[in-house]
Amino acid sequence: MSTIRIIACLDVDAGRVVKGVRFQNLRDVGDPAELARAYELDGADELGFLDIGASVQSRKMLMDVLERVSRAVSIPLMAGGGIRTVEDIGEILRAGAHKISVCTAAVLNPNLIAEAAAAFGSRHVVLSLDARRSGASWEAMTHGGSRPSGLDAVEWARRAAGLGAGEILLNSIDRDGTGEGYDLELTSAVSGAVDVPVIASGGAGKLEQIADAVLIGRADAVLAASILHDGRCTVSKIKSYLRSRGLEVQ
Repeated sequence: MSTIRIIACLDVDAGRVVKGVRFQNLRDVGDPAELARAYELDGADELGFLDIGASVQSRKMLMDVLERVSRAVSIPLMAGGGIRTVEDIGEILRAGAHKISVCTAAVLNPNLIAEAAAAFGSRHVVLSLDARRSGASWEAMTHGGSRPSGLDAVEWARRAAGLGAGEILLNSIDRDGTGEGYDLELTSAVSGAVDVPVIASGGAGKLEQIADAVLIGRADAVLAASILHDGRCTVSKIKSYLRSRGLEVQ
């Protein structure tokens, strides 16, 4: 089993960090740079900067906010939202991001993944997969989880990895912000379908659930937002607990 990474997530809208439940009813939780700095000091291995309004509003990422966050921290920063072209990706990487995550644009133009991997290397390209349960399987969603793509989520993850995505950021819309735990069935299905790291996202509410994402869901990393923003837990406590369960963390 690989060393587990803890990724603190900053969902950004209109320059502020926000959080909702199942991508709805957003509430303000703080300043992006201040939260980023605090999570780094608490031991976060990486940060996720997701401009959640960009694709829905058909605009580019808020580059000034991204640059402010990148200047505030030294740990790896993954940025996503509003990416449409390889040129967009280059601009985001030059602004201080270490990786980009692409969701809607990759569904609309899968070759973007291959072009980005060829231009910058697979390790800099993350497929952000917003998945919603549909019967016995899951469907990949676009535009901030608001539009169905018609793509089976597990098959789309497999295809994206084949095109050159170096990681899969797997977001369970059904569990997002609920505190009910990660969708372990979904996480395990995607982890078993690809040979690249999978980041479990959506639903962390208890320490046991975070461990389950790794032990049962076979995730290589866990992304946390509400549980950290609300002060229910800290990164350092998460790491200490995972170590107590016999897991190696960074």
